[in-house]
Amino acid sequence: MSPPSSWYSNSAHPRDTLRILAAALGGTGVMFGAMGAHAVKDRLAARKTLPMWQTASTYQILHAVAILGLAAMCLNSTTTETKTTNEKTINNNNNNKKTPDKNDVFLRAGKLMALGTTLFSGSIYCLALNIGPKMILGPATPIGGLIMIGGWIVTGL
Repeated sequence: MSPPSSWYSNSAHPRDTLRILAAALGGTGVMFGAMGAHAVKDRLAARKTLPMWQTASTYQILHAVAILGLAAMCLNSTTTETKTTNEKTINNNNNNKKTPDKNDVFLRAGKLMALGTTLFSGSIYCLALNIGPKMILGPATPIGGLIMIGGWIVTGL
């Protein structure tokens, strides 16, 4: 059985891309949450980093749900204009301006949230287990947080 063509096609609807990102983040978020509650709980408790781990998994799952919401908000655009240019033209005082299609805005927002969540939660998981260079992982956490915030800002545009 081969994967759906939307996984490797450039013509995938933004809704499909967002749904896949949400599923990946949500599934791994549940997995990491379960690991923190069972498999690595004693190690995290000894290092006093269990609250860090819980924060990372909570943010990861919440942002997976947010990305799934963005996927639900994507429109089923079938116009030729949207398919060919992904932009629509509005006429304002004889001034043609191009505005991004809402689906593209939601896609950008979801990608920002997914990237930010990966950096934010991923760096916290590594720091909680003392895995990897702290010089890189330490700054990755707030950078990931800022990227997540950027996703929320883009969502509101």
